[in-house]
Amino acid sequence: MTKGDAEVSLALFGRPARQGRWLFIPLGLIVLLCLGTVYSWSIFRKPLEAELGIPAAESLLPYTFALVFYAALMPITGFVIPRWGSRRVLALGGSIVGLGYILASFANTIGWVTLSYGAVAGAGVGIAYGVPMAVVAHWLPDRKGLAVGLTIIGFGLSPLITAPLANHWIAEVGVRSTLRMLGILFGAVIVAISTQLKLPPTHWIPARAGSIPAHISGHSPILFKSQSFYGLWICYAIGTLIGLSAIGISSPVGEELIGLDPTLAASSVALFAIFNGLSRPLFGWLADRFQPHQVATGSYSLIILACGLMIFSPEGSLLSYWVAFSLFWFCLGGWLAMAPTLTLRLFNPDHYAQNYGVVFTAYGVGALTGTMLTGQLRDWLGSYSYIFYGMAVLAAFGILVANVFLKGKLNS
Repeated sequence: MTKGDAEVSLALFGRPARQGRWLFIPLGLIVLLCLGTVYSWSIFRKPLEAELGIPAAESLLPYTFALVFYAALMPITGFVIPRWGSRRVLALGGSIVGLGYILASFANTIGWVTLSYGAVAGAGVGIAYGVPMAVVAHWLPDRKGLAVGLTIIGFGLSPLITAPLANHWIAEVGVRSTLRMLGILFGAVIVAISTQLKLPPTHWIPARAGSIPAHISGHSPILFKSQSFYGLWICYAIGTLIGLSAIGISSPVGEELIGLDPTLAASSVALFAIFNGLSRPLFGWLADRFQPHQVATGSYSLIILACGLMIFSPEGSLLSYWVAFSLFWFCLGGWLAMAPTLTLRLFNPDHYAQNYGVVFTAYGVGALTGTMLTGQLRDWLGSYSYIFYGMAVLAAFGILVANVFLKGKLNS
């Protein structure tokens, strides 16, 4: 039997594999929609600060730990998926996410919230996050940038749904009950979907494989011996440091610098999430077709523009705030699509899960550094406004790194 005959005979969801494989995208999107609630942490911060009597730096700890544990577990998961199977890994991750939220609902101190939400739920997100992307990347090698970008829309758009939902539930039943209900909901949904997300047979190739984009010429079989790896890692760390810092302060900046009430600030976060989601298929498509340094430079240029809007616009300008933070979220979403797509293109795609797990450690470094600094600077200087100067400098450095380490690394 030829590869083409095997592809035709293989059925997915009652359809030929070439058609049915696209259904893995909405299933993965729903999983990432649940996991992406970590981006809605700013909605929980103010109620917890009031209830626990803690400053801004401490209220950022659960968010920071969640991002760090999420990033730390990704490399491990990449090596486990081929051994345990995608369905078992996803079910385990989903169960741990739900447990973390539920435990956080019973926590009475910021330390226990950090341990349960940050360490436990964050670890669950790290275990589950790479599974949907690995599944769609293997089933759609001929459309990998677009497929991965469409799938991770869920992670970016999550606050569009979860921020207003969490804000409503907090007003109705309190922050603890809200965390408990979200934990039960997310755990059940992810475990149910895990039964359907499976990897294709070994070396499966779609019948129309001629459209698969070319990979790098003579790419290094060892990740750490490639200059491209270090360039991509540094650029990803800078992009996530800026983006995650902005996400963590989106709601507080709206309230403190712009004068928004909590409800409108929460609605603004939902608006920003739209841009975070829309950028993912766009940047995935761009990363499939243009040189890495070109898409990286474009993203960093938008960040510099956003910083300029926050620095030079009149204080309290609602329009500048909306545009700037839409760009911050847009660019973070772009990096979360660019990094996996470029990992597929720059390095051996057969080892994608392992390779991206290593690249993803840049996300953890960006998360830890950015979120800790923003809260600390707010407490030291009394305002979030000074943070945007540092973001602009980092973005300019990112342009330099991209044009030195990633320029001309792929064939057109």
